[in-house]
Amino acid sequence: MTPLEGALWLIRHGFPVFPCDHPGTEQCSGIGRGHDSAVCTDRGKHPCVPFTRAHTLNDDQVHSSIGDRLRNVGVAVGACAGPDGARLLVVDSDRPGAIEDAAEAFGHRHTPTMRVTTAKGHHDYYWAPASTRLGNGLGALRGKFDGDVRSGNGYVIGPGSVHATGVVYELANPEQPPATVPAWLLTALQSTPERPALAPVQFGRKAPDRLAPLVRFVLESPSGARNNRLYWAACRAFEHDAAAPNIAGALLAAAAHVGLSEAEARQTITSAYRSRATR
Repeated sequence: MTPLEGALWLIRHGFPVFPCDHPGTEQCSGIGRGHDSAVCTDRGKHPCVPFTRAHTLNDDQVHSSIGDRLRNVGVAVGACAGPDGARLLVVDSDRPGAIEDAAEAFGHRHTPTMRVTTAKGHHDYYWAPASTRLGNGLGALRGKFDGDVRSGNGYVIGPGSVHATGVVYELANPEQPPATVPAWLLTALQSTPERPALAPVQFGRKAPDRLAPLVRFVLESPSGARNNRLYWAACRAFEHDAAAPNIAGALLAAAAHVGLSEAEARQTITSAYRSRATR
C-alpha cells in the first residue's frame, strides 16, 4: 500500500486525511509553530498543512495533495466521526503488545479493534462516546503503558506511509472497523493523577538566564512536537560550553515532564550535542 492508496482507503472509510512529510525528501516538508524543517530529525511525521482545518474526505483533493508526490498521509483524529457522533481515539503502542500488557495490568483483556502496524508497535483505533472529551494525556496509564494516545486535535500517521526506518505503516486487517473503547481504558484515560513536580535543577552561575527559556520551550511543547523542540533547545543550549554540565539534567527533566521517555530524550540530546560539536 502506498501513501496515496492508504489515503484513499481512509477517506472511503470516513477518516479525514492530510499530507505529511515523507522521509524520502531531502528536507522535512512539515510546517507548524516552533518547527524547524532544516534541523528536523523526526522525519515522516510532520503535517505539511494546518491539519485541523485543511483535512479532507475528497478524492480529488487527496490526489492533488498526495498523488505521486513524496508525502505521507496523516489522519485528523478530531475530525473523525463514528456511529452516533462517536469520537476517534487512537492508542499508539511503542512496542508490540504494549496495550495488551496495560489491559492485563488493569485486570482486563485487550479488545481487538482496527489496527495499523508501525515501525515500533501499532496504532489501535477506537470509537469513544460523543459526550467524551479526551485529550492526549495518559491519565492512569502513565507509567503503565509504553506509548501515547491521540484524540481531539491530535493526529496520527496513516497506513501506506513510510517511517524514517523504511517500515511501511500497514493495516493489520482491512475488514476490522474501530471497536467501542473498552470501559476500563476510558476510565483510565479520564482519571487525572497529580503530575509529579519537576525536581529542582542546579544551574551553573551564568546558566539560568540562558537555559530557563529553553527549558520552558520544551515544557510548552504541543503534542507531536516534543522531540523536535527538545532537539532544537539542546542545540541552542550546547552553543554555550559554559553551561554544558547542566544542560542534560535540565532538559531531561523538562522532557520527562511532557511525557518523553528518558531513553528517547537522552538520544535526542546526544544527537544535538554531536551536531553542535561537528560544526
